[in-house]
Amino acid sequence: MLIPLLLRTWAPRGETPIVRHVYRHERLSVISALTLSPRRRHWGLYFSLQVRNIKGRDVVVFLRFLLRHLRGPVVLVWDEARIHKGRRMEDFLMRNGRLQIERFPKYAPELNPAEHVWTQSKRRMANGSPQGIEELQRTTAKELGRIQGSRPLLRSCLHASDLAWP
Repeated sequence: MLIPLLLRTWAPRGETPIVRHVYRHERLSVISALTLSPRRRHWGLYFSLQVRNIKGRDVVVFLRFLLRHLRGPVVLVWDEARIHKGRRMEDFLMRNGRLQIERFPKYAPELNPAEHVWTQSKRRMANGSPQGIEELQRTTAKELGRIQGSRPLLRSCLHASDLAWP
């Protein structure tokens, strides 16, 4: 959202930092996939930014995009979010035999490596005050691109989750 994320920061003694902003409800939604190729050990991050809430149809479009970029079978591990369910999603999954679905238990963000992507990006964007949705998009894309280009950061997101990784 355009409301600043505030985290603890350093400041001279007696000078409380102040982040000024205009209270606006505009928001940016992000859908992402963290990938690991078992054969080549290639790490990847794919994402899409939307200036509205993500719906089931957006998930289908994103999965089509992933399937165009990934070879062979794809194991998709995701949570029980409402946008991951529904008729449109079921139809898409039935038509795409390359996708094997594994579901996280409900309310288990500690198992989801993508949550650590958000932690990494939000930490770097904290205490800022974007002036509009376009600036928020640019900043978010830049931070996700930074993570996308760093194999150690991608690896840390996977290993920070409570899932057992080989």
